[in-house]
Amino acid sequence: MTADQTEVPEDFLAALRSLRAAQVRPEVRLTEVPAPRRIAPYAAALNGEVASGELERTGHSASGRFIVLHDPRGQDAWEGTYRMVTLVRATLDPEMGADPLLTEVAWSWVEEALARTGAVAHAQGGTVTRVASESFGTLASREQETEVEIRASWSPRGPGGPGAPVDLGPHLAAWANLMCTTTGLPTYPDGVTPLTRGPRGVV
Repeated sequence: MTADQTEVPEDFLAALRSLRAAQVRPEVRLTEVPAPRRIAPYAAALNGEVASGELERTGHSASGRFIVLHDPRGQDAWEGTYRMVTLVRATLDPEMGADPLLTEVAWSWVEEALARTGAVAHAQGGTVTRVASESFGTLASREQETEVEIRASWSPRGPGGPGAPVDLGPHLAAWANLMCTTTGLPTYPDGVTPLTRGPRGVV
């Protein structure tokens, strides 16, 4: 966080504690990292990586960052006192990478991820970038690689409206699900998890 622990508002600490209750898929490994210092008075950040045997076989990967910003005075652009800032980077298979609607589809993944976890969000915004890499010369035998980068931010809202306690668990879960979606991992019904579990970090 960006401030001394003794100066951190209790509502922000409560919001951070709600991250521990997030229902995050077992393929997602989380690591706490230093948060940005100049965007808001208080912040926390996590790095995430999707890891599974299936992804190792296909060569697909996804990683990202989840940042919680808090300004007790609020910021006009946020339309509130909290802001989620997220990043997801993923490698795609050639067919998906060549889809002319990729950017629109990728943004729909963001909206679907939020809806699926019940994360109440507003003032959403973001960008989707497609990067195609083709090898030449001695590397010409490599397949063309396509990466997608999704940058999305939104403001969470408590169940009672502005000023109500904010549960960040569904927002973290939505971001984690988004990373899994970009790799092509199957979506499981609510309450269902795969039997194979890999190690992951603890928030």
